[in-house]
Amino acid sequence: MDVYLEGKKLRVDPSKALGKGGEADVFDLGDGRVLKLFKPPEHPDYDAQPEQQAAARARLAEHQHKLPAFPRPLPPRVVSPQTLATDRRGKEVRGYAMRKLEGAEPLRRFGDPAFRRAGVPSSRVAAIFRDLHRTLGALHGGGVVVGDFNDLNILVIGDDAWLIDADSFQFGPYLSTVFTERFLDPLRLGGKAQGLSPSRPASADSDWYAFSVALMQSLLGVGPYGGIHRPRASGAKATPTARVLQRLTVFHPDVQYPKPATPLGMLPDELLHRLHRVFVEDERGAFPLPLLDALRFTVCASCGVEHARASCPTCRPSATRTAMPITTVRGQVVATRLFTTEGVLLHACVEDGTARWLFHERGAYRREDGSVVLQGPLNPALHWALQGGSTLVGQGTEFAVLVPGRPPERLGVDAPEQRPAFATNARHRYWAQGGALWRDGAFGPERLGEVLEGQTRLFVGPRFGLGFHRAGALRGAFVFNAERPGLKDGLTLPWPSGRLVDAEAVFEGAVCWLFLAEETGGRTVHHCVVLGADGVMRASATAEAGDGSWLGTLRGKCAAGEALFAATDAGLVRVEVRQGRVEVVREFPDTEPFVDADSRLLLTRQGFVVVGRQEVTALRMT
Repeated sequence: MDVYLEGKKLRVDPSKALGKGGEADVFDLGDGRVLKLFKPPEHPDYDAQPEQQAAARARLAEHQHKLPAFPRPLPPRVVSPQTLATDRRGKEVRGYAMRKLEGAEPLRRFGDPAFRRAGVPSSRVAAIFRDLHRTLGALHGGGVVVGDFNDLNILVIGDDAWLIDADSFQFGPYLSTVFTERFLDPLRLGGKAQGLSPSRPASADSDWYAFSVALMQSLLGVGPYGGIHRPRASGAKATPTARVLQRLTVFHPDVQYPKPATPLGMLPDELLHRLHRVFVEDERGAFPLPLLDALRFTVCASCGVEHARASCPTCRPSATRTAMPITTVRGQVVATRLFTTEGVLLHACVEDGTARWLFHERGAYRREDGSVVLQGPLNPALHWALQGGSTLVGQGTEFAVLVPGRPPERLGVDAPEQRPAFATNARHRYWAQGGALWRDGAFGPERLGEVLEGQTRLFVGPRFGLGFHRAGALRGAFVFNAERPGLKDGLTLPWPSGRLVDAEAVFEGAVCWLFLAEETGGRTVHHCVVLGADGVMRASATAEAGDGSWLGTLRGKCAAGEALFAATDAGLVRVEVRQGRVEVVREFPDTEPFVDADSRLLLTRQGFVVVGRQEVTALRMT
């Protein structure tokens, strides 16, 4: 499909793709702008999906009139269309150019407990939402409704919140037809809704409802309908739809609050009351700005907990921080504490059966033996890998290898979606740079094969590695031997058609368990794909994000033989592939006190090792 911008034909380069959503692909124009190109009905992401093809056709038809009528001016924090991209005659709108935001993080990351504890204080979250409050209020004052207000359509730079995907805004006769389930106002649903699909138009009130959801998610790490419904009395567990219709929120006594989330009591009563009135009592209206202005967070000197109350709600002022005993027995499980820190654990891995970890304490990043690898405050933009005594740290388009007693070794690297493409196993380092995959060799870097420049995600295990890319209409995956040059590409995977928001992989022998998180149809879906070293898919599974199952989170998993073990709030779960299906074969409820859905799980020579926020614990099954 030919695309013209300002009378000039554009060459859309897949290697310049910056993002991929359910409705459009975004490309870097190289001049401080990006191109948002709407997916036509024949886009590969819509193959064999007639409903999606029809929706794409309808969107393109509306954009022919909506985008030329776009309201101006909009508030300064809105990334709005600047120049329309058209066909050769300039009559058919196919996308638009807009400002490029450098170094931005999606607001979604601020709801991830691991991201928050890597160096994002709650005071910064409050500042971001004060800025967002001003923008949203100004939009409503100009007669514009966001409609699909969600944490992927808001990008954060410093303390500034930028609204993107403005083409879906609602104004004049143009209604917003897209939505995200987690942010959908229940008052937009019909009285006898069979699913979470709106029957009423978006409004300023529904925007403020979504604002409240995003605020709660970012401050606490859980939204109003997070957690698991576990009825105390006899009765069936409510479905996600029934929970929304019955307002069975995390405030309800029958809902088990997620372990990784920040306790509700860390927020001031006035803010908690407001959230309760919105999510339980259906109060609407603009979010009261004074509640944000009044937020003052502090870190308790006794227990280290961050809170916004007059005194710490979890301890007495004279209390000291306590850890569980060195050894604890519960049923058939013996838990032994191996390590504890007053700081925060950031990364962990296992090499040749030995656990290794990285933590931040007293103004420095430190390894498991306490040695300092890097001085400085916590920085959530850093990405880490560990290899023996070496520590790899990456940010943007470079990474460095830090070895005690040596100057840092710096290497350039591709950075897909702000994540440097590098990985390690016990023997080698691997990285993507300049359209090629490289490995450190005895006499310098060794080229393993060609990859898509700037778009490759990379994972590696002891025997083989896996990489993949999704850029515009291109998508592909490859495997490679950990010791020999060459790639096997062209793999067939059940590719998600929506926006890929996260990925993780776990290796064991000749098997890789690949996990993908996709935002599609207004909800987040997790995919598990089991691959052999030959690239052949053995099985796959899907689950709703946050549903309490082993696949409700992407991380916290390790493999042993043909089995996968996953950490959940209810304890460890064993999963196996049986006749092409991924099934839970055993649960270990006695492990419940020692793990949660946010734990990292390692399998060492001594057994399971659980890496939490501040403790490393060994688990032994008797």
